[in-house]
Formats: sequence, structure tokens, C-alpha cells
Amino acid sequence: MQGERTSGKRYTEEFKIAVVKQVAQRGHPASEVAERLEVSIYSLYAVTNRYGVPEAERKAVDAQSDEMQRIKAELKRAREERDILKKAAVYLAKTSG
Repeated sequence: MQGERTSGKRYTEEFKIAVVKQVAQRGHPASEVAERLEVSIYSLYAVTNRYGVPEAERKAVDAQSDEMQRIKAELKRAREERDILKKAAVYLAKTSG
């Protein structure tokens, strides 16, 4: 789960959904579920926050996040191009004047 990166553990989406069901639907205390599954309470809450929403809403948030990353990468590239053009303009002004 998120937060478990240092241990290298990767959990399936099905596992994460089952964790949420134990806490949200069955009413098991989060601390007990975390201890029983040997995950940190932080990871359990992170998964609960993410997978505790309807799948359609979660997919919409993921799509927005993907789009935001794409836009940030595009903005970075545009800024780099702008900086190159600025340097070229300064160079050309110096050499032609």
C-alpha cells in the first residue's frame, strides 16, 4: 500500500478493496486490521481514503491526475524551449550589433 515503498511490498487492487471493506463495511477497527495484515496504520488509512470512494469517482480522479502530469511535463518543455529562444535572441543581438 502507499507508504510501504521502503519495504518493497506491492498490493493488488483487490487486496486494497478487501482492506477497505473490512474497515468501512464490516466495521473492524483500523488498528486491528493493520496489525492483522501487518501493514502500517498510515498505509491502511491511505488505502481507505483512496479506495473508500466509488470506482467511477476514483477513476475520474486518476484521469485528472494523469492529465495534470501531462500538462506539467508539457509546461516544463515549453519553458525550456522559451529559455533556449531567449538565449538565442541575446546571442544574435550581441553578434549582429
